[in-house]
Amino acid sequence: MSLFKARDWWSTVLGEKEEFDQGCLCLADVDNTGSGRDKIIVGSFMGYLRIFNPHPVKTGDGAQAEDLLLEMHLRDPILQVEVGKFVSGTEMLHLAVLHSRKLCVYSVSGTLGNVEHGNQYQIKLMYEHHLQRTAFNMTYGSFGGVKGRDLICIQSMDGMLMVFEQESYAFGRFLPGSLLPGPLAYSSRTDSFITVSSCRQVESYKYQVLAFATDADKRQETEQQKLGSGKRLVVDWTLNIGEQALDICIVSFNQSACSVFVLGERNFFCLKDNGQIRFMKKLDCSPSCFLPYCSVSEGTINTLIGNHNNMLHIYQDVTLKWATQLPHIPVAVRVGRLHDLKGVIVTLSDDGHLQCSYLGTDPSLFQAPKVESRELNYDELDIELKELQKIIKDVNKSQGVWPMTEKEDDLRVSATVSPNFDSVSQAPDVEVGTDLVPSVAVKVTLQNRVALQKAKLSVYVQPPLVLTCDQFTFEFMAPEMTRTVAFSVYLKGSYAPPELEGNAVVSYTTPTDRNPDGISQVIQCKFRLPLKLICLPGQPSKTANHKLTIDTNKPPVSLLSLFPGFANQSEDDQVNVMGFRFLGGSRVTLLASKTSQRYRIQSEQFEDLWLITNELIIRLREYFEKQGIKDFACSFSGSMPLQEYFELIDHHFELRINGEKLEELLSERAVQFRAIQRRLLTRFKDKTPAPLQHLDTLLDGTYKQVIALADAVEENQNSLFQSFTRLQSATHLVILLMGLWQKLSADQIAILEAAFLPLQQDTQELGWEETVDAALSHLLKTCLSKSSKEQALNLSSQLHLPKDTSRLKKHITLLCERLAKGGRLCLSTDAAAPPTMVMPGGCTPIPESDLEERSVEQDSTELFTNHKHLVETPVPEVSPLQGVLE
Repeated sequence: MSLFKARDWWSTVLGEKEEFDQGCLCLADVDNTGSGRDKIIVGSFMGYLRIFNPHPVKTGDGAQAEDLLLEMHLRDPILQVEVGKFVSGTEMLHLAVLHSRKLCVYSVSGTLGNVEHGNQYQIKLMYEHHLQRTAFNMTYGSFGGVKGRDLICIQSMDGMLMVFEQESYAFGRFLPGSLLPGPLAYSSRTDSFITVSSCRQVESYKYQVLAFATDADKRQETEQQKLGSGKRLVVDWTLNIGEQALDICIVSFNQSACSVFVLGERNFFCLKDNGQIRFMKKLDCSPSCFLPYCSVSEGTINTLIGNHNNMLHIYQDVTLKWATQLPHIPVAVRVGRLHDLKGVIVTLSDDGHLQCSYLGTDPSLFQAPKVESRELNYDELDIELKELQKIIKDVNKSQGVWPMTEKEDDLRVSATVSPNFDSVSQAPDVEVGTDLVPSVAVKVTLQNRVALQKAKLSVYVQPPLVLTCDQFTFEFMAPEMTRTVAFSVYLKGSYAPPELEGNAVVSYTTPTDRNPDGISQVIQCKFRLPLKLICLPGQPSKTANHKLTIDTNKPPVSLLSLFPGFANQSEDDQVNVMGFRFLGGSRVTLLASKTSQRYRIQSEQFEDLWLITNELIIRLREYFEKQGIKDFACSFSGSMPLQEYFELIDHHFELRINGEKLEELLSERAVQFRAIQRRLLTRFKDKTPAPLQHLDTLLDGTYKQVIALADAVEENQNSLFQSFTRLQSATHLVILLMGLWQKLSADQIAILEAAFLPLQQDTQELGWEETVDAALSHLLKTCLSKSSKEQALNLSSQLHLPKDTSRLKKHITLLCERLAKGGRLCLSTDAAAPPTMVMPGGCTPIPESDLEERSVEQDSTELFTNHKHLVETPVPEVSPLQGVLE
């Protein structure tokens, strides 16, 4: 095999912004000169018909004026052009042009010119047929064994074959089960039509069967055929090729052998005339067109196949014999005799590049210039290399790999949260229960050292927190400027957000000498919103379903000094008890022990414990930092509240399953609604409409069901979003307790957050359960693995919605157990067994042993039971609202 560029013999570009397809090219002696020289006939979708007779003076010349014999605008788009014996009473060749709603047959003739302008060519319309159906393609041949003339068969867009006996219409037949039209060809040896249906199978229909079948003047004849009236159209043979076909060619170089070539989207097939596969070839590239032609070797057939890589491959049966490069992607290819040159390959692209080429190995006249050789001074090169290495080391020592300090100095971003609420709330129309929603102002300041272009500030907060404005754009900022923007934040929902932290991100471009468009950079600044934005002072609760106890190593601090804005005026004497009420009604109680170093947080909802617990730890650390105490530490000695956490996971998963079921029902009702609409439209269009048979009542009922299901889907989505927010809060709390329980470092907590909080929101393609399960499986098989066997990861599995949450809950329990046994989280597997087969990723189930599974089932109730049953006993209550934690 050799790979050379196709030698350009003659080429031109047709029109401007015209489109072409595989049926728009034909080669034949259309003007009946009898010399055996072919003309190139090209039709375009813009309606232009062109006939060329190329004869370049030198190889590679472009088209001359005299090469174009005829150009005519036929107004209607041209789908296909063919040349054959289409006029009765003569065996002269005529040109058939297929339009979408018309078939025209022309005679092409030339007149000798009397002046230097040359010969004159003209076309004359012999006859035309107006089509009742939109045409797709056509084929021609001596249907039924007629001699001396060609008949035309046109396939419509709805699968009807219309046969024309030259000037007269013969009959029309619907192909059974037709959905989309496919390529069509006629085999003269078997007198049959061959096509590829939308079922991706090659089908052959005998002409005699088509001729004697029931007339297809009406589409309703298929129902009559089922009832047994008239001849039924039966397929001769079928072959399933498993893909859609691009083109079909019938090759019959002698009467003893006939081959059917089918070009698929990935393969091309050679079939016998009875439908058996002679051979097939899997193609490496996506094909665009093909053309079988005779081979010099007896018993073999050559095939030209063009593909979308601008290549033209020549196969001898299934063996690649030649490959050549084309300057365009061919959509049609033909071989003919042009200007006494046999075997010219004519290709046409979809944008009108027409080229006549041949295969050859002409040598290239280009010669690479000689490179000037000069002697190298190796001593100078060594000195220069050492200087460059020294500069690189100095840069790495002072600034690291990337000079981040200079980038940060270009722009500084700071955010300030107002200590007081807005005098007029920016959420006047939003109410949560009976509470008025306040808003707090946030100011973001940008200070730039150099000129900046296209600076864009984006602000993000956790829903249901809402911003009055989250996007700010600055087209140009001159050097040493300060820009300040202000916006307000308020709560829009009856539940608490998972975080009170916001993020301001600025993306900008810095112009440089080498890059005038600028270098894109990003800088961010985080800010923390006050607790009072979503929480109000409330009455402490006597009892609660969920309780947590946090241990410290320092004496207890007065809650009034930690939470000065939440003091209840009527309970000033109780400095170690404080109540909080979230906007919407949920209550949390905080108690501080007088004798021990413990704090208790209790609430009716498990996820509501998170914000108060986190706020308590943050304020305790800030308090002791102001006192100059640096060894303050918090810990958690109770059991992990996994049962409450699992209830939230099950509720979230149940809403996801319910959402899928509702969407499936909505899809079914929508299909039913459209089907009833089509039935009604068909009856309304009929000239003699039939009774509606209660279709209007069925349409109205289906419409109400669609509306009700759409409302249910929307309501479920809102519930799912709220459940996911609550699940995020509970996940933050579980991660915090894990870190306090096992005294995890900041890096290990970051790994837990990446595993448990990978998504900002659920999507149909990817949900929280399967993502977290994959991450936990990876941790349990790498850094928390018990043996090297567990580290053999299988990467073939895919993320999909699980059947239930049992596997996820088992993995969470195993994670807690292995952390309790001394396991530590890390990105590498050095702490575990030798990583012989460790690969990143993987989300397959963990093949735990039966012994470990039994131990987990037995011990999980003891190690990770509901925490509310464990913390009630060591807390003797002094009064209904005041407890002493010991």
